[in-house]
Amino acid sequence: MKTRTAKPQAAAAPLGLDQQLCFALYSTGLAMTKLYRKLLAGLELTYPQYLVMLVLWERDGLAVSEIGERLFLDSATLTPLLKRLEAAGLVSRTRSAEDERQVVIGLTAQGRALKKRAAAVPGAVFCATGCERDELLALKRQLESLRERLADSA
Repeated sequence: MKTRTAKPQAAAAPLGLDQQLCFALYSTGLAMTKLYRKLLAGLELTYPQYLVMLVLWERDGLAVSEIGERLFLDSATLTPLLKRLEAAGLVSRTRSAEDERQVVIGLTAQGRALKKRAAAVPGAVFCATGCERDELLALKRQLESLRERLADSA
């Protein structure tokens, strides 16, 4: 009688989809964006527009370049987004008096009023995660650290 010996398990394939950090981040981002799409529908904002509004609610009257720095976006990506926010009556775009090459983005009264309606969004996201506050804060710090390291190595 021949005894079978167990074959050693093959190491996880390095090119397996489930082994990829990038895919874990990407698919999590998709799930997060899907949640935000649902939450922001009543505000008539897309997720990128919401991010711009968050920046402006923190500090109104920023140059396009300053908004881009905060969101890690270039002006070519931001400009059409800002034009849509302007068409919706949420922001105004004006040339800087000091430097006409710069466009300054300011909140309109309607844009400032939207902040009150958006106040429930962060809490709804927190609830949807099913995580504890400390767990989410630690994850956020880890992701920010990873972003910095990747930017440094790029």
